[in-house]
Amino acid sequence: MTELLPLAAPSPAALSTTVVFALALCCSLLLKVWLSTRQIRHVARHRDAVPPMFASKIALAAHQRAADYTIVKARFGLIEMAWGAAIALGWTLLGGLSLLNQTLVGIAGHGLGQQVALIGAFVLINGLLELPFTLYQTFVIEERFGFNKTSIRLWLQDLLKSSVLSALIGLPFIALVVWMMGAMGTWWWLWVWGAWMGFNLLALLIYPTWIAPWFNKFQPLQDAEIQQHVSQLMARCGFTSKGFYVMDGSKRSAHANAYFTGFGASKRVVFYDTLLAQLNPAEVDAVLAHELGHFKHRHVPKRIVSLFALSLAGFFALGWLSQQTWFFTGLGVSPNMTGANDALALLLFMLVLPLAGTLLGAPDGPAVTPTRVRGRCLCGRTNQRRRPVERLAQAVSGQRRHTDTRSSVCAVLLLTPACHGAFGAAGKPIHNTLSRSDLEAKNPFCARPPSADSYTNHSKAGPASKLETLG
Repeated sequence: MTELLPLAAPSPAALSTTVVFALALCCSLLLKVWLSTRQIRHVARHRDAVPPMFASKIALAAHQRAADYTIVKARFGLIEMAWGAAIALGWTLLGGLSLLNQTLVGIAGHGLGQQVALIGAFVLINGLLELPFTLYQTFVIEERFGFNKTSIRLWLQDLLKSSVLSALIGLPFIALVVWMMGAMGTWWWLWVWGAWMGFNLLALLIYPTWIAPWFNKFQPLQDAEIQQHVSQLMARCGFTSKGFYVMDGSKRSAHANAYFTGFGASKRVVFYDTLLAQLNPAEVDAVLAHELGHFKHRHVPKRIVSLFALSLAGFFALGWLSQQTWFFTGLGVSPNMTGANDALALLLFMLVLPLAGTLLGAPDGPAVTPTRVRGRCLCGRTNQRRRPVERLAQAVSGQRRHTDTRSSVCAVLLLTPACHGAFGAAGKPIHNTLSRSDLEAKNPFCARPPSADSYTNHSKAGPASKLETLG
């Protein structure tokens, strides 16, 4: 028999938790919808005219195609937001997580295996619920605007590989975390944070040489001119890497990209083949120079340190909340009477924390810094500009939207600071960079905060506007 906490009149603390969670969920959704619809209206208003400063470089048809791409993605995002809120509500106040826990306890009884199975089943079900959106994003929206190069076969291969990696790497780590939560006493959260931090750093080291090659082919950069330009630029900045590599990104997408990845001795620079096909050596220099500025000012280690500090605060909060009965009952979950509730506490915390991040972090969307090359405004690296609470939500919960099936590995491993395309702040894509010819042919919209360099007029949309065109 499954032994659960007997039903009783909810305590005032539990009722307050329920009300606060419901309000936070509604306010978070309404805020995101308001920002997105405001942006959609702003882009639609400026669709029929290219801003004067770009009129000589960007054709009207290209500008309108870029606007259409942004509007389509934003409208689809509204559906994703609503679906995400419904999933969160279903797991919590509607009893989904409690039912899943009871079912697994009835099958496997109490113990470490049941708790690991609970987390694994939660991730699996979540992935299945979000699968239609990933498919539509890739094979309908990206296909419609000429970006998708992924076949169904390749997509399925990526899904299979990511699932295997999740099982081989993620499940043992989850088992370790859950075991430590129950075996390390009152200070378990400090030990778990140490293990989590070490695992993230290990992931930074192994990703370039062990994980990334599962999904893409990497060849040494053969273009001597580009290699010389980049080497000289990096030498002036004091940046050293293990080598320059070209990745076959064109087999999945027409988007161009480049990134620094790895940590310490495993650092390397990776160029998408689409990037090298579009830019000349001087333009590639300009793309890398921006990111080298972050290296020069030590932004990457500062970001890593801040994320680790915020995650420590998050684990401390989890340690306290996991001991409060009202935390479970207020979120629609009946805790186990005789068995451990560590996995339940961890999953509830993952569901709740992003709401605090949204409301207290004042999300303004990703920001893009443009790089100008020979009169062109190239799309810069997406910079996730978030306030501390929102970064904390990501650092602990692992909740981010991913359109790439490879990212499900990160979701299972709970490695958020080390998970966005590549692992970690030292492994993030540095530029979604497009040449002018590509902009005129395909024209993605890029996101950036308001500034004098904005491609569209920000005077009416205001600071809340999330997306803008860059020419």
